[in-house]
Amino acid sequence: MGRGLGSRERRVCGRRGHLTYRPHEVEVAARLQASTAHGAAWRCLRCGDWAVGPPAASGPAAEAPIPPRGKALRQQTLLRVLAIERMVRAVVLVIAAYGVEHFASAQQSLRRSFEDVLPSARPLASRLGFDLDNSVIVRETTKALDAKHSTLVLVAVALLAYGLLEGVEGVGLWLAKRWGEYLTVVATAAFLPLEVWELHDHPTVTKAATFAINLAAVGYLVVAKRLFGVRGGGPAYEAELRSESLLDASPLTPEQV
Repeated sequence: MGRGLGSRERRVCGRRGHLTYRPHEVEVAARLQASTAHGAAWRCLRCGDWAVGPPAASGPAAEAPIPPRGKALRQQTLLRVLAIERMVRAVVLVIAAYGVEHFASAQQSLRRSFEDVLPSARPLASRLGFDLDNSVIVRETTKALDAKHSTLVLVAVALLAYGLLEGVEGVGLWLAKRWGEYLTVVATAAFLPLEVWELHDHPTVTKAATFAINLAAVGYLVVAKRLFGVRGGGPAYEAELRSESLLDASPLTPEQV
Protein backbone atom coordinates (compact mmCIF):
# COMPACT_ATOMS: atom_id res chain seq x y z
CA MET A 1 0.00 0.00 0.00
CA GLY A 2 1.31 3.45 -0.85
CA ARG A 3 4.78 4.33 -1.95
CA GLY A 4 7.82 3.30 0.09
CA LEU A 5 11.35 4.62 0.05
CA GLY A 6 12.99 1.76 -1.79
CA SER A 7 13.35 -1.94 -2.29
CA ARG A 8 16.07 -2.27 0.36
CA GLU A 9 13.76 -0.94 3.08
CA ARG A 10 10.92 -3.13 1.87
CA ARG A 11 13.12 -6.20 2.02
CA VAL A 12 13.99 -5.44 5.64
CA CYS A 13 10.32 -4.97 6.48
CA GLY A 14 9.56 -8.21 4.66
CA ARG A 15 11.84 -10.02 7.12
CA ARG A 16 11.07 -8.09 10.29
CA GLY A 17 7.62 -6.66 9.68
CA HIS A 18 6.56 -3.02 9.39
CA LEU A 19 7.66 -0.59 12.07
CA THR A 20 4.57 1.48 12.91
CA TYR A 21 4.29 3.92 15.80
CA ARG A 22 1.54 6.17 17.17
CA PRO A 23 2.92 9.35 18.75
CA HIS A 24 1.00 10.79 21.68
CA GLU A 25 1.07 14.19 20.01
CA VAL A 26 -2.12 14.42 17.95
CA GLU A 27 -0.65 16.58 15.17
CA VAL A 28 2.31 14.26 14.68
CA ALA A 29 0.10 11.17 14.78
CA ALA A 30 -2.11 12.66 12.06
CA ARG A 31 0.88 12.69 9.69
CA LEU A 32 1.36 8.95 10.12
CA GLN A 33 -2.29 7.83 10.05
CA ALA A 34 -4.79 7.52 7.22
CA SER A 35 -8.24 6.03 6.78
CA THR A 36 -8.84 3.34 4.17
CA ALA A 37 -11.72 1.14 3.11
CA HIS A 38 -10.14 -1.60 5.22
CA GLY A 39 -9.77 0.54 8.32
CA ALA A 40 -7.12 2.81 9.84
CA ALA A 41 -3.61 2.48 8.43
CA TRP A 42 -0.30 3.60 9.89
CA ARG A 43 2.77 4.52 7.91
CA CYS A 44 5.84 2.35 8.44
CA LEU A 45 8.72 4.41 9.77
CA ARG A 46 11.21 2.25 7.87
CA CYS A 47 9.90 1.69 4.34
CA GLY A 48 7.17 4.35 4.19
CA ASP A 49 4.44 1.91 3.17
CA TRP A 50 1.08 1.86 4.94
CA ALA A 51 -0.04 -1.03 7.13
CA VAL A 52 -3.69 -1.52 8.01
CA GLY A 53 -4.30 -2.25 11.68
CA PRO A 54 -3.17 -0.92 15.05
CA PRO A 55 0.35 0.49 15.37
CA ALA A 56 3.08 -1.76 16.76
CA ALA A 57 3.92 0.75 19.51
CA SER A 58 3.03 4.18 20.82
CA GLY A 59 4.53 6.90 22.99
CA PRO A 60 5.99 10.41 22.82
CA ALA A 61 7.29 11.42 19.39
CA ALA A 62 10.72 12.06 20.89
CA GLU A 63 10.93 8.39 21.86
CA ALA A 64 9.84 7.04 18.49
CA PRO A 65 12.26 4.56 16.91
CA ILE A 66 14.47 5.94 14.16
CA PRO A 67 15.21 2.99 11.88
CA PRO A 68 18.05 3.34 9.37
CA ARG A 69 16.74 4.38 5.97
CA GLY A 70 18.40 5.20 2.67
CA LYS A 71 22.08 5.99 3.20
CA ALA A 72 21.99 4.85 6.84
CA LEU A 73 20.56 1.48 5.84
CA ARG A 74 23.30 1.02 3.23
CA GLN A 75 25.86 1.84 5.92
CA GLN A 76 24.30 -0.76 8.19
CA THR A 77 24.70 -3.38 5.46
CA LEU A 78 28.41 -2.58 5.18
CA LEU A 79 28.74 -2.70 8.96
CA ARG A 80 27.30 -6.20 8.96
CA VAL A 81 29.79 -7.30 6.32
CA LEU A 82 32.56 -6.03 8.62
CA ALA A 83 30.85 -7.73 11.57
CA ILE A 84 30.89 -11.10 9.78
CA GLU A 85 34.57 -10.65 8.92
CA ARG A 86 35.33 -9.89 12.59
CA MET A 87 33.33 -12.88 13.79
CA VAL A 88 35.14 -15.21 11.38
CA ARG A 89 38.44 -13.88 12.70
CA ALA A 90 37.23 -14.46 16.26
CA VAL A 91 36.41 -18.10 15.54
CA VAL A 92 39.79 -18.69 13.85
CA LEU A 93 41.69 -17.07 16.73
CA VAL A 94 39.82 -19.02 19.40
CA ILE A 95 40.49 -22.27 17.54
CA ALA A 96 44.15 -21.29 17.22
CA ALA A 97 44.31 -20.56 20.96
CA TYR A 98 42.87 -23.99 21.70
CA GLY A 99 45.38 -25.57 19.33
CA VAL A 100 48.36 -23.84 20.98
CA GLU A 101 47.11 -24.74 24.45
CA HIS A 102 46.60 -28.37 23.41
CA PHE A 103 50.06 -28.39 21.83
CA ALA A 104 51.59 -26.98 25.02
CA SER A 105 50.04 -29.72 27.13
CA ALA A 106 51.39 -32.41 24.77
CA GLN A 107 54.69 -30.72 23.97
CA GLN A 108 56.91 -33.21 25.78
CA SER A 109 55.44 -36.29 24.12
CA LEU A 110 55.46 -34.58 20.72
CA ARG A 111 59.13 -33.65 21.13
CA ARG A 112 60.05 -37.26 21.97
CA SER A 113 58.10 -38.56 18.99
CA PHE A 114 59.72 -36.02 16.68
CA GLU A 115 63.21 -36.89 17.93
CA ASP A 116 62.51 -40.60 17.38
CA VAL A 117 61.17 -40.14 13.85
CA LEU A 118 63.76 -37.63 12.57
CA PRO A 119 66.84 -39.95 12.54
CA SER A 120 64.99 -42.70 10.67
CA ALA A 121 63.73 -40.18 8.10
CA ARG A 122 67.20 -38.81 7.26
CA PRO A 123 68.35 -41.70 4.99
CA LEU A 124 65.19 -41.56 2.90
CA ALA A 125 65.43 -37.75 2.64
CA SER A 126 69.08 -38.02 1.52
CA ARG A 127 68.18 -40.48 -1.25
CA LEU A 128 65.55 -38.04 -2.47
CA GLY A 129 68.09 -35.21 -2.42
CA PHE A 130 66.34 -33.39 0.42
CA ASP A 131 68.38 -31.74 3.17
CA LEU A 132 66.14 -32.58 6.08
CA ASP A 133 68.24 -30.88 8.78
CA ASN A 134 68.25 -27.53 6.98
CA SER A 135 64.62 -27.56 5.86
CA VAL A 136 62.32 -24.77 6.97
CA ILE A 137 59.70 -27.24 8.19
CA VAL A 138 62.10 -29.10 10.47
CA ARG A 139 63.68 -25.86 11.71
CA GLU A 140 60.35 -24.24 12.61
CA THR A 141 59.02 -27.46 14.13
CA THR A 142 62.12 -27.74 16.30
CA LYS A 143 61.69 -24.13 17.46
CA ALA A 144 58.08 -24.80 18.42
CA LEU A 145 58.93 -28.02 20.26
CA ASP A 146 61.77 -26.29 22.13
CA ALA A 147 59.67 -23.30 23.14
CA LYS A 148 59.06 -22.81 26.83
CA HIS A 149 55.76 -24.09 28.14
CA SER A 150 55.07 -20.69 29.75
CA THR A 151 55.66 -18.99 26.40
CA LEU A 152 53.13 -21.23 24.68
CA VAL A 153 50.58 -20.58 27.42
CA LEU A 154 51.06 -16.81 26.99
CA VAL A 155 50.59 -17.18 23.22
CA ALA A 156 47.38 -19.15 23.79
CA VAL A 157 46.06 -16.53 26.22
CA ALA A 158 46.95 -13.70 23.81
CA LEU A 159 45.20 -15.46 20.92
CA LEU A 160 42.12 -16.09 23.05
CA ALA A 161 42.00 -12.46 24.25
CA TYR A 162 42.39 -11.20 20.69
CA GLY A 163 39.68 -13.56 19.49
CA LEU A 164 37.27 -12.39 22.19
CA LEU A 165 38.02 -8.76 21.28
CA GLU A 166 37.24 -9.49 17.62
CA GLY A 167 34.03 -11.21 18.69
CA VAL A 168 32.91 -8.23 20.76
CA GLU A 169 33.69 -5.92 17.83
CA GLY A 170 31.61 -8.15 15.56
CA VAL A 171 28.62 -8.08 17.89
CA GLY A 172 28.82 -4.31 18.28
CA LEU A 173 29.02 -3.78 14.52
CA TRP A 174 26.19 -6.22 13.79
CA LEU A 175 23.93 -4.41 16.23
CA ALA A 176 25.09 -1.04 14.82
CA LYS A 177 26.09 0.17 18.28
CA ARG A 178 28.12 3.34 18.56
CA TRP A 179 30.46 1.73 21.11
CA GLY A 180 31.10 -1.13 18.69
CA GLU A 181 32.19 1.30 16.01
CA TYR A 182 34.54 3.12 18.39
CA LEU A 183 35.96 -0.16 19.71
CA THR A 184 36.58 -1.44 16.19
CA VAL A 185 38.38 1.75 15.13
CA VAL A 186 40.57 1.93 18.25
CA ALA A 187 41.44 -1.78 18.33
CA THR A 188 42.08 -1.99 14.58
CA ALA A 189 44.15 1.21 14.44
CA ALA A 190 46.27 -0.01 17.36
CA PHE A 191 47.42 -3.01 15.32
CA LEU A 192 48.07 -1.13 12.06
CA PRO A 193 51.72 -0.23 12.92
CA LEU A 194 52.40 -3.91 13.69
CA GLU A 195 50.82 -4.90 10.37
CA VAL A 196 52.99 -2.36 8.53
CA TRP A 197 56.09 -3.79 10.19
CA GLU A 198 55.05 -7.36 9.31
CA LEU A 199 54.25 -6.34 5.75
CA HIS A 200 57.64 -4.66 5.38
CA ASP A 201 59.53 -7.56 6.95
CA HIS A 202 57.71 -10.50 5.34
CA PRO A 203 55.36 -9.25 2.61
CA THR A 204 52.61 -11.62 1.47
CA VAL A 205 49.37 -11.17 -0.44
CA THR A 206 47.35 -12.19 2.62
CA LYS A 207 49.07 -9.63 4.85
CA ALA A 208 48.63 -6.92 2.24
CA ALA A 209 44.93 -7.72 1.84
CA THR A 210 44.39 -7.78 5.61
CA PHE A 211 46.13 -4.43 6.03
CA ALA A 212 44.10 -2.89 3.20
CA ILE A 213 40.81 -4.15 4.70
CA ASN A 214 41.67 -2.86 8.18
CA LEU A 215 42.84 0.52 6.89
CA ALA A 216 39.70 0.91 4.78
CA ALA A 217 37.48 -0.13 7.70
CA VAL A 218 39.06 2.47 10.01
CA GLY A 219 38.76 5.24 7.43
CA TYR A 220 35.20 4.34 6.52
CA LEU A 221 33.95 4.14 10.10
CA VAL A 222 35.58 7.41 11.16
CA VAL A 223 34.24 9.37 8.17
CA ALA A 224 30.87 7.72 7.48
CA LYS A 225 29.85 7.32 11.13
CA ARG A 226 31.34 10.69 12.17
CA LEU A 227 33.46 9.25 14.98
CA PHE A 228 35.81 11.31 17.15
CA GLY A 229 34.06 14.54 16.20
CA VAL A 230 34.70 14.14 12.46
CA ARG A 231 32.09 15.92 10.30
CA GLY A 232 30.23 17.18 13.34
CA GLY A 233 30.52 14.00 15.40
CA GLY A 234 27.68 12.19 17.14
CA PRO A 235 25.18 15.09 17.14
CA ALA A 236 25.56 15.54 13.38
CA TYR A 237 25.12 11.81 12.83
CA GLU A 238 21.94 11.76 14.93
CA ALA A 239 20.65 14.79 13.02
CA GLU A 240 21.36 12.96 9.77
CA LEU A 241 19.32 9.98 10.94
CA ARG A 242 16.45 12.19 12.07
CA SER A 243 16.43 14.02 8.74
CA GLU A 244 15.27 10.76 7.15
CA SER A 245 12.55 10.22 9.76
CA LEU A 246 8.96 9.96 8.55
CA LEU A 247 7.64 11.61 11.71
CA ASP A 248 7.63 14.87 9.76
CA ALA A 249 5.97 13.34 6.72
CA SER A 250 2.94 15.08 5.33
CA PRO A 251 -0.42 13.35 5.92
CA LEU A 252 -1.94 11.54 2.95
CA THR A 253 -5.56 11.28 1.93
CA PRO A 254 -7.29 7.89 1.67
CA GLU A 255 -7.04 8.14 -2.13
CA GLN A 256 -3.24 8.33 -1.86
CA VAL A 257 -2.97 5.33 0.44
